[in-house]
Amino acid sequence: MKEINLTTKITVYTIEECNETEKNLIEAAKKATQHAYVPYSKFSVGAAVLLENGEIISGNNQENAAYPSGLCAERTTVFFVNANYPDQKILTIAIAAFYKGKFTKEVITPCGACRQVLLEVENRFNMPMKILMYSEEEIYCVKSVKDILPLSFGDSMLR
Repeated sequence: MKEINLTTKITVYTIEECNETEKNLIEAAKKATQHAYVPYSKFSVGAAVLLENGEIISGNNQENAAYPSGLCAERTTVFFVNANYPDQKILTIAIAAFYKGKFTKEVITPCGACRQVLLEVENRFNMPMKILMYSEEEIYCVKSVKDILPLSFGDSMLR
């Protein structure tokens, strides 16, 4: 028997410690929460991505009475980028959540399905995508999707 130890490096900092680009991206994600369609959960999530060309694109979660038919903010944003900017690499994604009249005190992280989609984008362009996960109190930052999705499923397994 052998044991495998996995570690993840997460940098934790405050909004004041962010550079201007990161602050702008986080603000775009926060703003995107205000346009989420969340009549059932009332839990608004916004995502914003920084493209290689410097553009910031944002999106939000979209719910549906048939719950599995909704879509998370991260996937809404990434799928829009893939459809409209197919050759643009995503350098960074920021995520924020708004609930009961305020931004969350706990850091918001991507769900498993979103992690898999983000990994696909990272693998497609063969470069890491930084993830900024926002809360009112602190921001978690990882340098790659692989940091939050160890032992991931990828295209190499389909060969």
